[in-house]
Amino acid sequence: MTLLSPRGFLTPLIHVLVWSLFGLTFLLFQPLTGRLTMPPQFWLKQGLMFGAWVGVFYLTARVSVPRLLFQGRTGWFVLALVGTTVAVLLFSKFLEVSLNLPALMDKAFEAAAGRPRLLQNRGPRFDSMGLLTTMFVLGISTSITVVHKWQHDARVRQALEQQRVSSELSVLKAQINPHFFFNTLNNIYALTLLDGEQAREAIHRLSRMMRYVLYDSAGGLTLLSQEIAFVQDYITLMQLRLDERVSVTFERPDPVRDVPVAPMLLLPFLENAFKHGVAATQASCIYVALRQPTADVVELEVRNTRLPPPTSDLAGSNGIGLVNTRRRLDLLYPDRFNLLVDDHTPANEFRVHLTLHVA
Repeated sequence: MTLLSPRGFLTPLIHVLVWSLFGLTFLLFQPLTGRLTMPPQFWLKQGLMFGAWVGVFYLTARVSVPRLLFQGRTGWFVLALVGTTVAVLLFSKFLEVSLNLPALMDKAFEAAAGRPRLLQNRGPRFDSMGLLTTMFVLGISTSITVVHKWQHDARVRQALEQQRVSSELSVLKAQINPHFFFNTLNNIYALTLLDGEQAREAIHRLSRMMRYVLYDSAGGLTLLSQEIAFVQDYITLMQLRLDERVSVTFERPDPVRDVPVAPMLLLPFLENAFKHGVAATQASCIYVALRQPTADVVELEVRNTRLPPPTSDLAGSNGIGLVNTRRRLDLLYPDRFNLLVDDHTPANEFRVHLTLHVA
């Protein structure tokens, strides 16, 4: 991890601006006395200390924090901060002694005051300003590095979550598509034995549906009008194998206000109705209604006659259906849908009602 990365918390330009401000504050700091002229050794020490603080900043950001604090070695990290602070103070003291700075500063003050300093502290001098500055630099370095790490981890977690959701959706769609085509091809096979013209029409309609599944819905979203056309094709295809004992009603919004929706999200509800609402020897009905109360709300109501034995389970024998669809809804429309399933209405029907907020 580097704080110099253009994608990091601090850009190189901000580094330059911050260190320039820091330099103006500390490198050029001197007692506010108009006639005071600081000796060159003072400026040399300030420049060297400025370089030491810059080094301490990046040493903490690139070494101490990543290798100690982020690795859970908090005790060693605290010792590293204390050791760094002591090292900086010793370096400051070394510069003062080497440059004979205390005596030179006394002379500068005496020259500015015009008289000898009566009370001079001849004992060891504690560099309180150096201590506060070092602690400030260490605190800023640690804080910036921690915040940068937190932001980086948050971006990584978000990217991983998006990849997980995308992968899971791909798996769910892969489960739906073979299930749908398997049933449809079985129906077409049965039609070829009864009516060749209807079989050709069914193949043409299925090819249009396959193009929709493979190409039109490849981007993850499709227009509501395209999804309605797909539903219409599916219902028409299913009706080809039904006789007059089965009544199928399909209602659609008119006009359709196009909004993006997840493709093939409604298909499992229709599959369930045609699978469990049709009997060879008993009259039944299937009702499908798509409504659009507002531009960003889509409603689907599916009802089918509940036939014995009671097998109206949207999950089906292979576990694909209600569980799969609920999972897709949770992933694609979290907190933006309401799914009601009534497996035995007063009219002896299996009813599903989905309200979807697509905006």
